[in-house]
Amino acid sequence: MDATMKGLSLSIGLFNALVWRALAGTLLGVALMLLMRQRWPSRDVLRLHLLRGTVVAVMASLFFWGIMRMPLAEAIALSFIAPLVALYLAALLLKERISQRAVLASLLGLAGVAVILSARLGGSYDGGALAGAIAVLLSALLFAWNLILQRQQAQLASPVEVAFFQHLVMFALFALAALASWLTPAPFALAGLAESLRIPDARSWMLVLLATVLAFTSLASFAWAYARAEAQSLIPVEYSAFLWAALLGWLIFGERLTLSTIAGAALIVAGCLIAAGAGPVRRRAGRDVRADS
Repeated sequence: MDATMKGLSLSIGLFNALVWRALAGTLLGVALMLLMRQRWPSRDVLRLHLLRGTVVAVMASLFFWGIMRMPLAEAIALSFIAPLVALYLAALLLKERISQRAVLASLLGLAGVAVILSARLGGSYDGGALAGAIAVLLSALLFAWNLILQRQQAQLASPVEVAFFQHLVMFALFALAALASWLTPAPFALAGLAESLRIPDARSWMLVLLATVLAFTSLASFAWAYARAEAQSLIPVEYSAFLWAALLGWLIFGERLTLSTIAGAALIVAGCLIAAGAGPVRRRAGRDVRADS
């Protein structure tokens, strides 16, 4: 899906790619919701859908803007920092205690990010690629929050409902952004956003539909999985994305895989695996007790 969205964004522009994919996903979701006779969610669940949809809209915009400017495998490697950030968000939001292994994992992850960015700071790539890397890192911060919301959401809603509302909220936000751009004076950032919106040609529509099916399927699959297993058991499986990103980046975009990217990804993944093995820590009878003990 990331490779498809990168090609689509380079072809018709990022805003067009996001808007038309969100619209197609919403229509697909409506059909599936009606076909499966899904009930309308409660107010609390709907609030969670709105929150996660908003987070993902900003997260996706930053991530896809970033991968337009840097190799796909490198962007995926940088995004792996998200599970480590999620540890600290869990401490903040869920009041979990951070273990020493989690701190060590975070240091390894930061070292991995430094290794990957060292090539960019060393001038091996253009400035646009460095800006793309920063955008991906910002997206990863939001993705960390998304991991926590995803776990909460999966416990309360069906996979189809999760995928439908995420696309619906994203489309509504992008539509509001386009509407606001009509009222924004030229010097401001939103100006011209609506004017850039155009109907894709036949080839681009094929990519829109492919991205929609891939995105909807992945969202529903994540929701199904996170409703049945803990995040720490599932997150390590996502690291296989690096291999696919390297392969697709090479085949489709002619991107080469650098040693700094491989080394940085290895450090980040090692940190995440250490963190996953630490297990959540909770308080019991005045002492620390590890959840997996």
